[in-house]
Amino acid sequence: MTEPFLPFHALVSAPGSTPSRWMLVLHGILGSGGNFRTFARRVAAAHPDWGMVLVDLRAHGQSLDAPPPHTISAAAEDLVRLGSSLGLEVRGVMGHSFGGKVALAYAEKRRGELDEVWVLDASPGTRRDGMASEGAPRVIAVLDTLPETFPSRERFMELLRERGLSRQITDWLAMNVRRADDGFRFRLDLGVIKELLADYFALDLFPILEDPGLARRVHFVLGGRSDTVSASDRAHLVALCAQGPLDMSVDVLDEAGHWLHADDPEGLFAVVSAALSKG
Repeated sequence: MTEPFLPFHALVSAPGSTPSRWMLVLHGILGSGGNFRTFARRVAAAHPDWGMVLVDLRAHGQSLDAPPPHTISAAAEDLVRLGSSLGLEVRGVMGHSFGGKVALAYAEKRRGELDEVWVLDASPGTRRDGMASEGAPRVIAVLDTLPETFPSRERFMELLRERGLSRQITDWLAMNVRRADDGFRFRLDLGVIKELLADYFALDLFPILEDPGLARRVHFVLGGRSDTVSASDRAHLVALCAQGPLDMSVDVLDEAGHWLHADDPEGLFAVVSAALSKG
């Protein structure tokens, strides 16, 4: 019998601590758990009662053998199985971008069991204009033009910069380039990534935010210079906070774009740390 799929993960905690609660940390599309390692270490050091679980979501990082279907719901089910296998008190989840919607889906599957749900610059709603509205589809279109192998990781990065991608995005993507027998290869399956993105754009999770029993607290942190969450969706989130079905907050980091932890790490840490201190 085939063993159930479990995503790759790494545990982060303060030196010498024994956390009583753990939080899953989820990256965005084309990323990996290591994207948030520095931030997770800082949060764990400030709040040693919390440990962090850096997850490679399905089809990312070292979690490349997940069976279909490739959907937000399937990614959330992966996390439920992972939590059960860890034998730890998983009481929180934090997700950026694509991972933010996975975090909400995971919270729904564990209704009433989580203390903290963090959604970083991601909308719960659909995007009518689909993949054309986001930066990731443009990046995927560029990746589709590349050869299957490269003589070096540096050559991979040169090709991306020649095609107009920024140094930040190029460095981020290069984390997925690995040595193979015939050179270097970009290790992600772009076909599966496209399936995940299509479901991300089509899925509407706003209704679960009207469930007062979803989680103890739900936090949205948005980039003031990001257009990932539309103006109408931002207004919807603020209205839900005012209506009070959930203990829910919306914070905006005015100087940050989509990459909150890179654009304003101090601001993001301040928001997260203040909330965990209250909790």
